[in-house]
Amino acid sequence: MGPASLDFVNVIKRYGAVTAVDNVSFRCEAGSLTTLLGPSGCGKTTTLRMIAGLELASEGRILIDGRDVTHLSAAERDVTMVFQSYALFPHMNVLENVMYGPRSSGMGKEQSAEMAREKLGLLGLSGFDQRLPSELSGGQQQRVAVARALVLEPSILLFDEPLSNLDARLRRKVREDIRALQKDLGLTVVYVTHDQEEALAVSDEVIVMSNARIAQKASPRELWEAPANLFVADFIGDANVVDGTITALDGDVAALELDGTRTSAPARGLVKGPVKVAIRPDALKVARSDTPDASGIAGTVRTASYLGKYMEYEIGTALGDLFVTAPADGGECGVGDDVRLTPKGHGIAVIPE
Repeated sequence: MGPASLDFVNVIKRYGAVTAVDNVSFRCEAGSLTTLLGPSGCGKTTTLRMIAGLELASEGRILIDGRDVTHLSAAERDVTMVFQSYALFPHMNVLENVMYGPRSSGMGKEQSAEMAREKLGLLGLSGFDQRLPSELSGGQQQRVAVARALVLEPSILLFDEPLSNLDARLRRKVREDIRALQKDLGLTVVYVTHDQEEALAVSDEVIVMSNARIAQKASPRELWEAPANLFVADFIGDANVVDGTITALDGDVAALELDGTRTSAPARGLVKGPVKVAIRPDALKVARSDTPDASGIAGTVRTASYLGKYMEYEIGTALGDLFVTAPADGGECGVGDDVRLTPKGHGIAVIPE
């Protein structure tokens, strides 16, 4: 079978008196990569397990390519999951691990081995057939787990926190491999993570969940530039949420005032008056107050941290303490310095709710 679409229609999952997923509806198009993102306990993993058939919905409908699978078992859904722990059989070599699914479903040994070697080749693991999982790096084990899922040629492939056991550099490499594979093969993928950067990097669409519900479903760029509510603004990208005022409207552009400093942002249907504003950490230029022509929001540096290419500052202002990043270009500020923060013209959004 080819890649399939996925629909959740008013799905609810209860465990006794606890509602883990609360009236959730969304659609994933065939051949897309959709990420479920959110803090621990928000319902994202339960949602993934309901797609897989490892949990059954209490109410609502789950459709795969228009076929109602709500009450079908995992084996009847043509869906495969790659688990966080990889779950490789330690006593089997790489080829035997990848062959396990086809062999368990009755396929012959030679055909199973041929399919397994094909998928291992796609993931850069040709020649690793006879190695045991203990002889592989974490990234290689991850790719074996993906090959084992792909060999079944599922209509939907699920990933549950697939990179959580890898170090930062390897996480970046493996997520790029997963995204490239998904695009090359046209797979329908649903991916669960709590890592915002990971979600933005790999996804066609991101579903942000909070308290068992969907807070926003959007493209990575829309999530970043136009958060739907205060939760999404605060959760995605360490935004500073402050009070501002829309002083004028020019079509879809709002003139904003932030502690006496003027800037602009998409109006998003709001009217003149007080408004909540999300400011990304890199949206403000930092300059010492004694710098010629320094202007903008007045503040005092409370903390300053050097991170190689950039600085992280906590700056006390009349708007509250702001988290700000700036290039480490030799003009860094120190703790106690009086500074001015000037909007750069990007990374500032009004919040509609």
